[in-house]
Amino acid sequence: MKILRFQPIMKQTLWGGKRIATFKQFDCTNSNIGESWELSGVAGNETTCVTMGGKSLNTLVAEYKDRLVGKANYERFGNEFPLLIKFIDAHQDLSIQVHPDDATALRQGKTRGKTEMWYLMHSDAGAKLYSGLKQQITLEQYKTMVEEGSICDALAQYSVKEDDVFFLPAGRIHSIGSGCFLVEIQQTSDVTYRIYDFKRKDKDGNYRQLHTDEAAEAIDFTVYDDYRTLYTPCKNRAVELVNCPYFTTNVYDINRPTPIETAKHDTFIILIVVKGEGTITTDEGEMTQVATGDTLLIAAENKHLVADGNIKLLETHINQ
Repeated sequence: MKILRFQPIMKQTLWGGKRIATFKQFDCTNSNIGESWELSGVAGNETTCVTMGGKSLNTLVAEYKDRLVGKANYERFGNEFPLLIKFIDAHQDLSIQVHPDDATALRQGKTRGKTEMWYLMHSDAGAKLYSGLKQQITLEQYKTMVEEGSICDALAQYSVKEDDVFFLPAGRIHSIGSGCFLVEIQQTSDVTYRIYDFKRKDKDGNYRQLHTDEAAEAIDFTVYDDYRTLYTPCKNRAVELVNCPYFTTNVYDINRPTPIETAKHDTFIILIVVKGEGTITTDEGEMTQVATGDTLLIAAENKHLVADGNIKLLETHINQ
């Protein structure tokens, strides 16, 4: 139970493309895969473990408890795995949206909110996204701009490139733009409030549902100077990207054997290979080959890992 692999769930979307199949090196005739849910405990959308007899992720949590996720995590989250990992390919612009925080979600009858982050992989030239407000607006101005279709005028837009990072705490308005290809790390939650959808129609000719009022309760109207996460790349060691109550994420850019220490964290860790190939070796000498597009779950009972090869990977866990 040291290194676990899961069968991803492919999601066809109105805005999806072809990049995920190529990235993960599998045959697929569908041309609009927008998301690959790599690791999910979302009810009705649980990934199954190919290295543990096809058991669902939450079944494994219930069976192995703190051995898999760590004592504090099991006490906090019970039998539901606390993080959701996705690859997202935006062939078209996604809707303008926002996610509630935990308190707002509970007040609105949901289980929990959603804080997330994006790590950009190789994307199209000129790809852009929205993150946060660039000007102060009131609640009434927000509603008027949504009705008029001008809400994007109030949002901060960014041209993006490979290795860019954006942290999206619950309440921050955002949208992934056409041509973006990224990793999304988030709380286990599928709560999304659609604010504006560019007046697009679905395959049946209907406008998609908007959640203007629910979103209004969730939006953080604070304006910041910059919403991009800045960091200094460095070879063969952990570089912290995000550290929040819901997850901590580091990037490793490796070209020689490099330890990934887990002993100080009583928690699972997730490894997401964004480029290259190599090996991951556990404290008991179990070695696993990894390559671009792989996502691995490492049990909390494992206390030491070594990554080797020419590889770039994200490592995420929950600090205690």
